[in-house]
Amino acid sequence: MYGVAWYEQDYLLHTEFRDGNVPAGFEQKRLLIEALEGLPEGVEHVYVRSDTAGYQHNLLKYCETGENERFGRIGFAIGCDVVKEFKKAVYEVEESEWHPIYKEVNGKLEETDQEWSEVCYVPSEISKSKKGPDYRYLATRELLKQRPLPGDEMEELHQQNLPFPNMKINNKRYKIYGVVTNLDWDGEAIIHWLRKRCGNSEHVHSEMKGEFCGGQLPSGKFGANAAWWWLMVLALNLTSIMKSLVLNKSWKKKRMKSLRFSIINVAGRVIRKGKGLIIRLSKGHPSFDLLLSVRRKIASLCSVNSSLPVPGG
Repeated sequence: MYGVAWYEQDYLLHTEFRDGNVPAGFEQKRLLIEALEGLPEGVEHVYVRSDTAGYQHNLLKYCETGENERFGRIGFAIGCDVVKEFKKAVYEVEESEWHPIYKEVNGKLEETDQEWSEVCYVPSEISKSKKGPDYRYLATRELLKQRPLPGDEMEELHQQNLPFPNMKINNKRYKIYGVVTNLDWDGEAIIHWLRKRCGNSEHVHSEMKGEFCGGQLPSGKFGANAAWWWLMVLALNLTSIMKSLVLNKSWKKKRMKSLRFSIINVAGRVIRKGKGLIIRLSKGHPSFDLLLSVRRKIASLCSVNSSLPVPGG
């Protein structure tokens, strides 16, 4: 499965149900274009952040050269592959050019075990033309405190030529991560911004598969499973919209379990009266005020010509 999440609105802008053998980076440019077409009027600027699955040079070029007629040049920060040539560029960085990465703890900045640096790296895919796009490459390194096991020395030398995020610099073993970007921000700011993607996308995937049954496909047929997937995405987005527009801010980050307990699974009696329905709860029910507020906000979102009565109005 592939999905494009709209960070500010907290719902899926575009998704595609795929076969299990399709690589994560397949046709990322096309999928980004389709996602951008779904943005409503009023959105003027777009930024893209992705893991290494988005490290596709046709996608990077599309964003950098402003091929999109509506949004023009699109800023991005995307994880890049730690290949042999990238490791070589990292190895050539002077020690003085590595800068500490800070994190905020209780309102104060504290150093971490990680450092970042600008890297002079030009991949072979864009080095064939002088008119090709020019990107910035950043690298982060984190000191591995665990000592290598006996016999790992030869394996470590072998890994220097493989796309593993580990390498040895000045007799110290580091975990390396690469970033490609066209933003002119401070390097540490770019790294922090890119990392904000982490956790959010994993949270969405967890909720899709676990709480909206996206991970429990009903059939052995691809088309039926794709329809099930889209119904699940619609339910996910509708729930996210409801949390943003109908419930208060304290509900925005709550998951479906909380909604079921406080709103959906509330016991009550449904009474038909004339052409309407009345839901009667037990006296003093803790969810009464919440349900009444939700009902009023839903009614206020209806069109002026709606005949839906506003509770208490």
